[in-house]
Amino acid sequence: MQVGSSKISFLRPTASKPELPLFIFLPAMDGTGKLLRAQLSRLSTAFDIRCLSIPQNDLSSWDWLLERTINLIKIEQELAPKRPVYLCGESFGGCLALKVAFHNPELLDKLILVNSATSFSQEPIVKYGSYLTQYLPTYLYQLSITATLPFLGALGRIEREERQALLKAMQSISQQTAIWRFELMRSFQLNKNQLKSLKKPVLVIASAADRIFPSISQAKFLVKYLPEAQIVILPNSGHACLLEADVDLYEIIQGRWGSKFNVAETQRVSATLNT
Repeated sequence: MQVGSSKISFLRPTASKPELPLFIFLPAMDGTGKLLRAQLSRLSTAFDIRCLSIPQNDLSSWDWLLERTINLIKIEQELAPKRPVYLCGESFGGCLALKVAFHNPELLDKLILVNSATSFSQEPIVKYGSYLTQYLPTYLYQLSITATLPFLGALGRIEREERQALLKAMQSISQQTAIWRFELMRSFQLNKNQLKSLKKPVLVIASAADRIFPSISQAKFLVKYLPEAQIVILPNSGHACLLEADVDLYEIIQGRWGSKFNVAETQRVSATLNT
């Protein structure tokens, strides 16, 4: 079943700042685009932020998600031409971010992958365990969401409000949608030659305490083949690391790419806007 939705859109979680580089967040399997919340206050000092939002019952194919995401990025670029674009994909969104980068590399300046689900099809327990979702009665599916919460995040490192937001986001996905998005992740394949051909700076962030994917080994694999990639390991973080109180994505970006990402690039955008 592959039903594309025109309601796939960009959220603007903070005030629009066209003078700043564009930061585009592609969400995890929940698709809400609302789980960047813990990072917004810091990121908004350096970026104009957009979050992809995929409707809870959307059954889009990879091709449709790719096409719609590319079109949305192009629209943003038309509104403020020539400003740098930072594309950030978390988990499921990491797969989509790589597809965008492979298909239209000219649309982005830098790529950030956070615990990407690119190894989904290579992990037997995760891959074959995901098939169980389609056999669960509805009430058991709902219970399973709560039961998997400790695997999704290091709950002791996530504030109560953020834990509730994570649970709400996961509960918003219908069982049919979950089955479909698992199928998308199972079908995702990485091509080493594609990785080698991506001549963009890439920041690969991996959580050492990820209980969903072997994020560190996958990050090392990505860095091995991506020509301009760097790795950042979060030693105590779980899969949903961007909700953790001690994880500062702004600081990670600045630490790896330097202050120039919000000084020189802002000047570049301002010069464009003034011409």
